[in-house]
Amino acid sequence: MRKFEYVIKDQFGIHARPAGLIARHADKYKSRITLRIGGRPADAGKIMSIMMLGARCGQTLEVEMEGSDEDAAYEGMKALLEEIL
Repeated sequence: MRKFEYVIKDQFGIHARPAGLIARHADKYKSRITLRIGGRPADAGKIMSIMMLGARCGQTLEVEMEGSDEDAAYEGMKALLEEIL
């Protein structure tokens, strides 16, 4: 299992566009990717699950990957979040 934390910098938080990008990117991996804010989990492959987190600017997003390609998922998700949020 790999984990990292990311502080959301986008002034609008995770809204529909970045949630869609995250979900599409997460689906590329075999590993299960879970996002958490304040302990509440969300499946990174499901846009509605991500949106239900209500992630706002300044909050810390925990990202956890577990599976056969977790190293690739770790690098890919980290790069994506830095690019879009």
